[in-house]
Amino acid sequence: MTLEQKIGQFFFPAVFINDSEENIQATEELIRKYNIGGLTFFHSRASAATNYESKKKIEFNDDSYSRLKELIVRYQKCASTPLLMSIDAEWGLAMRVEKTPQYPYAITLGALPEDKKDLVYEVGKQIALDLKSTGIHYNLAPLADINNNPNNPVIGYRSFGENKEKVADFALEYLRGMSDAEVLGCLKHFPGHGNTNVDSHLGLPVLEENLEQLITNELYPFIKGIENQVDSIMIGHLAVPALNEGINTSATLSKNIIQSLLREQLGYDGLVISDALNMHSVSKLYETKGQLEWEAFNAGNDVLCFAENVPEGIQAILENASPERIEESFNRILKCKEKVGLLHLEQENNYTLNFEKASQLNKQIARFSITKIQDQIDFETIKNASQEQNTALLSLYKSADNDFASMIQAALNCAQFSIESIVDFDFQVLENEINTFEYLIIALFVPKAKPLNRFEIDDVIFNLLEKLLLTKKCMVYVFGNPYALPLIPNLSKASKLIQVYQDFSEFQINAAHQFLSDSECSGKLPVSIDLQ
Repeated sequence: MTLEQKIGQFFFPAVFINDSEENIQATEELIRKYNIGGLTFFHSRASAATNYESKKKIEFNDDSYSRLKELIVRYQKCASTPLLMSIDAEWGLAMRVEKTPQYPYAITLGALPEDKKDLVYEVGKQIALDLKSTGIHYNLAPLADINNNPNNPVIGYRSFGENKEKVADFALEYLRGMSDAEVLGCLKHFPGHGNTNVDSHLGLPVLEENLEQLITNELYPFIKGIENQVDSIMIGHLAVPALNEGINTSATLSKNIIQSLLREQLGYDGLVISDALNMHSVSKLYETKGQLEWEAFNAGNDVLCFAENVPEGIQAILENASPERIEESFNRILKCKEKVGLLHLEQENNYTLNFEKASQLNKQIARFSITKIQDQIDFETIKNASQEQNTALLSLYKSADNDFASMIQAALNCAQFSIESIVDFDFQVLENEINTFEYLIIALFVPKAKPLNRFEIDDVIFNLLEKLLLTKKCMVYVFGNPYALPLIPNLSKASKLIQVYQDFSEFQINAAHQFLSDSECSGKLPVSIDLQ
């Protein structure tokens, strides 16, 4: 390869599974002309990185999985050097592709007891096998971020929690599972995105910690990853002035953070990949096309993820970088391609999606992650109250025929109510009807995993819960992000409070079993929660 062709290997532009034929052909031309090293797949332009907060409507496509497989074959045929196909699939292909297995969020896995970390390994392995069935060999996951800031708008449920040892331990298990299935992993977002309150898709978060504080906490999982030869580390778009001569420069563009800290001080010689270069925290810094790509490479990144200016970026690196520096990054990328077998003779893809295995794994995780926060009432009391028609069941943000409610209804034959949407809903009628019951089983299906707009829980729902928790003996099961718990007024007055994390069918069924059997819960909250 020429030096220019080697530089092309550093570029991993974004591609979209549900894209126009015109755009697909433009990508093919990019592959042929510039010898790019890989691609990073997203569902569609409306769902990618900075667009997800916009008004652009995501159009779902049940054929996304087969379309992805076809596109990968098509793109590989254009490449003179096999492409390293990558995707961000933290909780499985379902994060990007419809009708594929979904696994629990990291925060749910973080609720598992330490002695069940083999389940985290299995999640990593199954996700890797699902990716391989499409022709993808590089998962930009998991997070090594310690979520020690409840106001973090973008990490939260994607982190294993706030305990640095558990975050490190579980991230390594996830990576080990992927590695055993011959898929590359990636620890992100170096040097730690957990203690921030700005979404780096939209702005630049600033970490105020000094190096000593970072080594004690934020950097701990990354150091453990380096000790265990992690395949790659993603640099986050966040500023750490203490490491950068007091300047608020994104870590992605900082030699001090990548070269001095990560490479020299922490001794990491694996692949370094930038976070998506289209994110607003860095994408608007330079007017000249290609300069951002050069600055990111010059800072120490080997792979330029979501690079939008490929020809200009290649030229800028060619004009400014030393041949030695180009060789270093090129060799790291080649080593990763070699590890996953991309440079060998073409092999048939015999991998398929295994929905049954995913469901069995989700059942196990549901069983061991469910968390009892408070409990002052036993099942016999509820059973007797039901026989006296003194118990009702209320589902919030789901219809009454959800798995959790259906199982309890079948066992207790209690009155059922539900609020799927607040639009045109008569709350006064509901309150009048519920008023005759002393015991209330409440299933709250938190609408969103992200904290934006209070997880999309409506004010009238908060007001209703506030009244019910004050006037009834309430047993509350929360299917969603535990960070929603402190927002619920009077929740500390609940007679029973169980955190279930996911709303998957497996989790609902397990929660119903737990309620009906009054069984113990082995899960533990992975983050600190103060109830109102």
